[in-house]
Amino acid sequence: MSYKIYQVDSFTDSSFSGNPACVVPLKTWLSDDLLLKIAQENAVAETAFFIDKGKYIHLRWFTPDSEIDLCGHATLATAYVLNKIIKYPLNDIKFHTLSGELTVKCLNDFYYLNFPARKGVKVNLPDEIISSLNIQPQEVFKSRDYMLVYKNEKEVRDININRHYFDKINLGYGGVIITSRGDSVDFVSRFFTPQATILEDPVTGSAHCTLIPFWSSRLLKKKLKAIQVSNRGGVILCEDIKDRVLIGGQAKLFSSGEFYL
Repeated sequence: MSYKIYQVDSFTDSSFSGNPACVVPLKTWLSDDLLLKIAQENAVAETAFFIDKGKYIHLRWFTPDSEIDLCGHATLATAYVLNKIIKYPLNDIKFHTLSGELTVKCLNDFYYLNFPARKGVKVNLPDEIISSLNIQPQEVFKSRDYMLVYKNEKEVRDININRHYFDKINLGYGGVIITSRGDSVDFVSRFFTPQATILEDPVTGSAHCTLIPFWSSRLLKKKLKAIQVSNRGGVILCEDIKDRVLIGGQAKLFSSGEFYL
């Protein structure tokens, strides 16, 4: 059998930047083992699989290592495929996921993800993470992910991770956010996942579930602009809406084709 597949760069309007995700429409679910093997074959940070149920889309996300509970850039990529390629009739797309119901509004080539806020609480940093960092943070918070707050953007850009120590910690679905105020935007970030095939994620939508409420409170602003300063980079439009956040960005189709099972 043949299956359609699309590779989309999310949180960017040009190829070779943003975060690449593969998107695979299905009619019925394949086995979890097969979904994971497809994600491993694609070798990008996340592969999104979806089934169109009419009024909502059943959506799942797989890294090359496991199924995960929430992924922003692959959700944006899926909304792009539905909106631009499949011509899904609704501009407000409802997704049923492991993190509950999520919605994406398609508006003038931008996609706004309505995700749950995940406010961090102050914690101490585990020794494994301390040992893995070449620069220590000023503050540390924890929700699903650890969030390490730094003095300035240069420190965020200069962070190097020693995997010998970093990979000794198991954070389940979570990872480590590195963040500071930005030089040209409200804030910047990077995102790292221990024990993952891909250590640094180019642009991490789900990390902004924690970043947005933190920087909204710290900067006294509801609407913010952010950049994830990975090698590929990506631009995120952010809004704090109480117990939810809006995570906005553009997308660019890189390739489309078929694979065969």
